Amino acid sequence: MSRLRRILRSNAFYLVILAALILLPHVIGWITSDSPFGIGGRPRGQSIFWQGVMIEVFILAVLAMSYNLIFGFTGVISFGHALFFGISGYTLGIFLEKTNLELGIAFGAGIIVGILLAGLLGFIMGLVSLRLKGVYFALFTLAVAEMFFIYAQRWSFTSAEDGFPVGNIPDWLNPTRERLTFYYVALILLAFTFVFIKRLIESPTGSVLLAIRENEERAKTIGYHTLRFKLFSISMSAMLAASAGILHMLFNKKVGPEMFSLAFTIDPLLMTIIGGLGTLSGPVVGSGVLLLIERPLRDFSIMLETPLFTGEIDVGQAWSLILGIIFIVVVLLFPQGIVGTWNKWWAKLRQIKKP
Repeated sequence: MSRLRRILRSNAFYLVILAALILLPHVIGWITSDSPFGIGGRPRGQSIFWQGVMIEVFILAVLAMSYNLIFGFTGVISFGHALFFGISGYTLGIFLEKTNLELGIAFGAGIIVGILLAGLLGFIMGLVSLRLKGVYFALFTLAVAEMFFIYAQRWSFTSAEDGFPVGNIPDWLNPTRERLTFYYVALILLAFTFVFIKRLIESPTGSVLLAIRENEERAKTIGYHTLRFKLFSISMSAMLAASAGILHMLFNKKVGPEMFSLAFTIDPLLMTIIGGLGTLSGPVVGSGVLLLIERPLRDFSIMLETPLFTGEIDVGQAWSLILGIIFIVVVLLFPQGIVGTWNKWWAKLRQIKKP
């Protein structure tokens, strides 16, 4: 009992956040008088809207955490993370729409094959290229991911650059009719990913990954086969990214080559750096900050009247510029990311308080 109490006490903050996210749809529904199950049997209302926003946050947070596993905790930078995100979505979409398998079998097989295929691709990519160092490895992974992106744009079996809709989804997981269920599935995946990475980093294997990040040559000197550990890291990261890709495809009910685009590598990279590279909660914070800022700005416009310019500025179209400004401000004010800088400040504050 004491061990359980110790675990609960040490993770109290995360448990409070989890409880808040569980209650969030119902709280919004209570405040706005819009049912979290929809209005009139249809997916409408403020609660449904914010469930959709938070689902996107959860999916990208899982993708960012998977990226943080190889970059933040292992020190391997990759520009090909979108490959794993896209390959799993395509695999499940093909199983659901392009085969004659029974729905339950196609759904289960598509998820399993998609995640394992992503892990295998990560292992092969690492085996071939991890002997490369720094930017050379990053460029190699970028080339491989872009190769898949270009091929997906020309693959007639999946309608080339148009992709294809996926409507053959189990009823209980349909994001249109069962938005609240989908919300909790995405939240469970987020919690599982967080706990998995936390336990991994706190394990002896995690200690080796951190040693590789700090000084790979020293890790080799004391007897560790660093290539094996890096292969393990990239394979695990690939499978976690694949799970995010599956949820993304199910939420949008569409498969398309944009899932292989560089955006699904750059976005998690930015989210990880903004939130805090090499921290557990940094990627989640970075994902939430960026998406919750972007969503209100999509349809926001400003009317300016100046001697040089008079007219309306669509803030949504200038999001890339705003994102760049946010990144510069965060790097200047929080050089170790939001969470990393906060942890540093908190550690200094605790030292000052000690007698």
